[in-house]
Amino acid sequence: MRLIQLNRECLLHLFSFLDKDSRRSLSLTCHQLREVFLDPCLWNLLHFSSPCQLRKDNFVLGPSLHYLTICWHSSRVLQVCNIEDWLKSSFQRDICSKHESLVSSFLAHVCHMCPNLLSLTLSGCGHITDQDVISVLQSCRKLRCLHLENCVRITDCSLQGVLALGGNLKEVKVDFCRNITQVGLQGCRERRPDIQLSAERSADMIPDSKPEEKVPLRRTLQKVLQFS
Repeated sequence: MRLIQLNRECLLHLFSFLDKDSRRSLSLTCHQLREVFLDPCLWNLLHFSSPCQLRKDNFVLGPSLHYLTICWHSSRVLQVCNIEDWLKSSFQRDICSKHESLVSSFLAHVCHMCPNLLSLTLSGCGHITDQDVISVLQSCRKLRCLHLENCVRITDCSLQGVLALGGNLKEVKVDFCRNITQVGLQGCRERRPDIQLSAERSADMIPDSKPEEKVPLRRTLQKVLQFS
């Protein structure tokens, strides 16, 4: 029996066992399999191990997407992304310029095409901002789980977005996000005690501060040293 003689339900089931690249390769063999590949029902879960994979044409965004994970596991690039913008060298800025808008642009498409998203995990995405998170919360009102890990530009503004827009959220994680504060976490816990909120190490890390914001502290230290 030939593969294309199977009914659509069987083909969808078969495709569900394949990874994104294998699905795309199989879809290029004939028109019928291409239609199966493009069926939104096949794409209820997407996992990307690098933002660079977002450039590939091996997946479909649609209303069936419920679970989305984007993780960056390249420690070398991740270290560059985690450096404050005003401290980066021209070489480091050049590295970031090649990928800094990838996740934000992808999330913008998710906002327009995936209103039924239930879970979003972003790990090591050093260039996403509070506005990216707030846009997802505005568009994906069914979101139940929001996991942010090592996202250095995320601040208490995202927690404010959770309070204002995350009516269906049940679980929020902001682990290793150094610009999240204890005040922001406490305010979120007080106003939304129903949310399971965790922030491993976040409020204990050193937050970013621009050079001009460090001047008063430096002067204070100089005075202490002068009179000690």
